[in-house]
Amino acid sequence: MAEMSPLRRRMIEDMTVRNLSPATQRSYLHAVTKFSRYFGRSPERLDIEDVRAFQVHLVSTGISWPALNQTVCALRFFYGVTLGHGEIPERIPYAREPRKLPVVLSADEVVRFLEAVPSLKTRVVLTTAYAAGLRASEAVGLKVADIDSGRMVIRVEHGKGGKDRYVMLSAQLLGVLRTYWRLARPRTWLFPGRDESKPIDVQVLYAACRSACAAAGLAKRVTVHTLRHSFATHLLESGTDIRIIQVLLGHSNLSSTARYTRVSSGLIRRTESPLDRLSLDVVPPA
Repeated sequence: MAEMSPLRRRMIEDMTVRNLSPATQRSYLHAVTKFSRYFGRSPERLDIEDVRAFQVHLVSTGISWPALNQTVCALRFFYGVTLGHGEIPERIPYAREPRKLPVVLSADEVVRFLEAVPSLKTRVVLTTAYAAGLRASEAVGLKVADIDSGRMVIRVEHGKGGKDRYVMLSAQLLGVLRTYWRLARPRTWLFPGRDESKPIDVQVLYAACRSACAAAGLAKRVTVHTLRHSFATHLLESGTDIRIIQVLLGHSNLSSTARYTRVSSGLIRRTESPLDRLSLDVVPPA
């Protein structure tokens, strides 16, 4: 388009002055050209409503969210810098990728998954992660001294954000851990690695999850975080107050409506873990 040439030159000059990389310049020019061609008019003659219609069109084509936002960047630059319409860029919103619902296992699927883990140590780590709603890093970082059977709580040190917290110690989990301790005799780290001075590598858990998922015949993609999601969901479904779940998970905000509330260890201790409702073999068959 002949009308595009002076605008293209002006836009290139603007991008050069602002030290945009050659790759970014090419991307921006391509996006503005595509915008112009879609309507068959110079982009200088297109307004904010045209931009919105173009965004809807791009979404309908199945464009990826990063690519869509790259186009938004280009159009914001074009209108705000090249055309000098400073009020328009803020009216061209970035796309927010819809949050996918987390994968959650049913109680039966949790049993199938955990019993498909052949290694005693790894099975107990993953069982602990589910029973207490722990992140992978928190589960592998547990020490023997963190298990407080007298108060029936587990101390989680340096969780996300460097925060310490207590989670419930399920009666069934305590039995699992005692069986594991009698067989493995861990000293400092509850789940030591090959080098006993260090905890088990979190990558071992990731690999175990992939193998167990396949062995259990689960169609869902299961990770350690899936067990954490399942823990929270099962508690919620059983009627546990969302504020308790919030504290157990170590979230500052569980949702936009749930305020962070400190819960005493006594209340945590009286909260039943979903593991207590499962029938699970601790020791893998020989």
